[in-house]
Amino acid sequence: MFAAYAARIDRDQPLSGLVLGERPAPEARPGWVTVNVKAASLNHHDLWSLRGVGLGEDKLPMILGCDAAGTDQDGNEVVLHSVIGQSGHGVGPDEPRSILTERYQGTFAEQVTVPAWNVLRKPAELSFEEAACLPTAWLTAYRMLFTNAGVRPGDSVLVQGAGGGVATAAIVLGKAAGLRVFATSRDGAKRKRAVELGAVEAYEPGARLPQRVDAVIETVGAATWSHSVKSLRPGGTLVISGATSGDRPAHAELTRIFFLELKVVGSTMGSKDELEDLLAFCAATGVRPVIDEVLPLDRAREGFEKLEAGDLFGKVVLTV
Repeated sequence: MFAAYAARIDRDQPLSGLVLGERPAPEARPGWVTVNVKAASLNHHDLWSLRGVGLGEDKLPMILGCDAAGTDQDGNEVVLHSVIGQSGHGVGPDEPRSILTERYQGTFAEQVTVPAWNVLRKPAELSFEEAACLPTAWLTAYRMLFTNAGVRPGDSVLVQGAGGGVATAAIVLGKAAGLRVFATSRDGAKRKRAVELGAVEAYEPGARLPQRVDAVIETVGAATWSHSVKSLRPGGTLVISGATSGDRPAHAELTRIFFLELKVVGSTMGSKDELEDLLAFCAATGVRPVIDEVLPLDRAREGFEKLEAGDLFGKVVLTV
């Protein structure tokens, strides 16, 4: 079957290890389901995999891709929850949780196999391309906002780095849930788009906000960390799920954190139950993922290049 896979690891030039070509179709295994992939979306996790983060040389070649929507062996339209081993279903009881492409072959292929527990029904209201955007970036944003930040309608939120998949999702979900959303971006066009999607206002990174916010959604890391901390009201919550600009900020702002009793919460992906809630939320409200571009699988390299350059707003989706 045709697939996009990591053939080697290169920390400095990750795309040099990306190969488009034939790979063996997945083999049947007890308790697992093979899904015919209709659409799959790119995440920064795929670039990190090519750099060897979470993916060892001993696992190569590895088909990339965490997210997918498609049809199961009975023709049902489904979405995949990409965290394997979270519950023990389909794997050994002592196996730690992992994300597809860390231990098991991913979704950038004609077929993928996952534990039956990881297969969810796709709402008819969502297209395959829309549904394929949800299991990583949108699920991450959903958990950051509603589980870990604990915000309620009427609260205020700062979303750093508008344009990325998680940040874009946080803006749209926050607006739909009745939050007052502020956003930042270095790019003027992305700031304009953030406002169009529901942000009250979008600013250049580091700009002073008109008010202190209840929570900050942080995926950028070192470049925006100090601004994130300074933008919180006393007792506010900073939720971080990524560090695309690096994980070592020049100023940790420890004094401000303890003096204002701020909360810093790490957040990774989300649960199967949260993904079911997210799918239902999108189906019921009309909220849809923001898609930057849809490409056929054989043009996956173009999508990776856009992701690496940061030249996108929303998700890049690959179709099979």
